[in-house]
Amino acid sequence: MENQKSAFWHAFVITVFIFLIGVSLGIVLENLRTEKISDLYQQSELDLLDIKLQSEIYSLEKFNCKNAVEENIIFADRIFKEAKKLERYESAARLTDNIKIQHKKYDLLRTDLFLNSLKIKQKCGDGYNEIVYFYQYINPSIETKAKQEIVSKVLEELKNKKGDEMLLIPISGDNDISAVKLLMKEYNIEKLPTILINRKTKITDIKNADEISKYFK
Repeated sequence: MENQKSAFWHAFVITVFIFLIGVSLGIVLENLRTEKISDLYQQSELDLLDIKLQSEIYSLEKFNCKNAVEENIIFADRIFKEAKKLERYESAARLTDNIKIQHKKYDLLRTDLFLNSLKIKQKCGDGYNEIVYFYQYINPSIETKAKQEIVSKVLEELKNKKGDEMLLIPISGDNDISAVKLLMKEYNIEKLPTILINRKTKITDIKNADEISKYFK
């Protein structure tokens, strides 16, 4: 009997010890994730200021078209990578109001990118292909989520293949941003997800990159 009690207490102590280690590791990981998101907050604030200044430059009568196109694509690629980091944190944590606000900042950045692209193309012509991907962010169904994962992979594959020939701008279409709503109305985007190609062609369902690139200039 004494041996059984001793074995029980040993097992109990070990279980509690393992549990406490798990909780401690969880807290450490959550704190690290919070710090990373905080870093993204600060970076997005700088990016918002940066793109506002870029927009002012593109409103001037004269600017170097080659430099403008290069900088806009470089900026778009950097924002895309930063937003992908946020997506990884989102998938590993509960979708809090803070994370939603951070996501809105990147949607605003991407919307400004699109507007800058319009200004550049008006003055410099169509020197690259412009892909705006409107997707569902808030509580997508399992079916929609699976569909959007396929679309995202296809778009990334196409971007890796085309490089600077393609400007990729993903924007969540349901994150309650007035500017995004206006854009969607302007281009008659009624369904999510939808891919807008060079502001002319809309696609709501794709399976491979060729279905998009055939509309490229």
